[in-house]
Amino acid sequence: MKTKEREAQEREEMLQSLVQALPEQELLYELAELFKIFGDSTRIQILSLLQKTELCVSEISQILKLSPSATSHQLRILRQARLVRYCKVGKVVFYSLDDEHIERIFEQGLEHIMEL
Repeated sequence: MKTKEREAQEREEMLQSLVQALPEQELLYELAELFKIFGDSTRIQILSLLQKTELCVSEISQILKLSPSATSHQLRILRQARLVRYCKVGKVVFYSLDDEHIERIFEQGLEHIMEL
């Protein structure tokens, strides 16, 4: 049987290892900023659409019944957060999810909500 002193020491060592395992503050800040992007339902709708196929601003605007200006504004925020990318075809700009990480984040968020 462990002594109380030994248990306390082990507990303290475990707490210290947790502190050392924490990501750096800057990374945690960036993660919090990323999650803020997901806090807007319009951006979530855009990500949901782009999960299915690439679309241009006018198509997204039409589906979501938004002005092209409002759609472009949301896409700019998503682009700056590296959640979407774009590809120019002539004068038309098509948007898609930046990579599979974004799709996984989105799917896991939906899965979590559906469990509640």
